[in-house]
Amino acid sequence: MSLRVLIADDARFMRQLIRDIIEPEGYEVCGEAEDGRAVVEAYKEHNPDLVTMDVVMPKCSGIDAVKEILKINPTAKIAMVSALGQEQLVTEALQAGAADYIVKPFKPDAVLATLRKVAEKSE
Repeated sequence: MSLRVLIADDARFMRQLIRDIIEPEGYEVCGEAEDGRAVVEAYKEHNPDLVTMDVVMPKCSGIDAVKEILKINPTAKIAMVSALGQEQLVTEALQAGAADYIVKPFKPDAVLATLRKVAEKSE
């Protein structure tokens, strides 16, 4: 069974980069979102197994989007995506309920390892 992933990032090329890393490994990208509000709506629509969530996005931050998604589904599995130097934001996101994080620039093996780890977290 392939895991369904929702990719949230304000940069189209970053969403494509994640897609290019995970699809060959059997993950199904069920949706994409370009801002924090859109990812919450996309989550409701697609009910994905995993979410990759950029920390910094327009309209609603990744941290606020994590909180909103966890209100919808307290067992949602979310991996934050952050650039180097955003440690404080990542810490806030983890405290808000994100399961783990991926650092940009992406290393494909690290992205896949993080998603596997997040997917395996107990319900």
